[in-house]
Amino acid sequence: MHMSDELLSATVGSALYAASAAAVAYSAVKIKKDGIDLKKAAVAAAAGAVILSVQSVNYAIPGTGSSGHLLGALMLAAIVGAAPAMLVMASVLAIQCFLFADGGVLALGANIFNLGVVPCLIVYPLLFKPLVKNGASMTRTALASMAASVAALQLGAFGVVLYTQASGITALPFVEFTLAMQPIHLAIGLIEGAATAVVLCLVLKTRPDIMKSALDGTAMPAVPVGKVVAVFAAAALVVGGVMPRFASSAPDGLEWSVERVGGPAAADVDGPVIGG
Repeated sequence: MHMSDELLSATVGSALYAASAAAVAYSAVKIKKDGIDLKKAAVAAAAGAVILSVQSVNYAIPGTGSSGHLLGALMLAAIVGAAPAMLVMASVLAIQCFLFADGGVLALGANIFNLGVVPCLIVYPLLFKPLVKNGASMTRTALASMAASVAALQLGAFGVVLYTQASGITALPFVEFTLAMQPIHLAIGLIEGAATAVVLCLVLKTRPDIMKSALDGTAMPAVPVGKVVAVFAAAALVVGGVMPRFASSAPDGLEWSVERVGGPAAADVDGPVIGG
């Protein structure tokens, strides 16, 4: 769901930069106020490496001709808390933008908002936490993971439609674009939810105090941080080194939707801002 510069006007892109910057500042202030222990910071950083690797690989969505990648923001928020997860997601997306040209500089604010603010600061506290806070169980955790993941993807997908329409650069009809974006990102959200549920249920079964510390905003309990970081590092190496062999060359959900509504050249637009 990484937006490209071609879909955004300078005005809309700047507004989303401001909103995302405010969210990053809020998260930094909250972390400073609440405090963050070194264990949680190390786990968050190592998990960020995994998320960077996971987001770089797109997998085919059967029967659609499209592809999608996992997001990981909700899973991270459930492990380290909303504010640390938000800062990690912003860092990951900035690295993708400036080092790998994924999403575009003008669209970075929009991508941080869709892939960081929405899952970490909106969906996690308003949907996931209420579903699991009072007596988390395997079933409640799995259902919350599915519901929150789907909600995050649906909100993000609809946000892309709104930003594109507000920019007025492409001639994509609002209704048709929405009807293309929502179902394909529902499929991606279900896959994201299943993966999140597996990871969080495993964490709940082995170390429920980790999820509780994220829910309560308290320090991470005594965990073998070295082993946890090593596991995340190994996972990042496996995902980044092995999984690309199974990557799909099919267009991602956004590209698929744009092509489906406006044809292959629908997003091939230019202008003084984009050209500059």
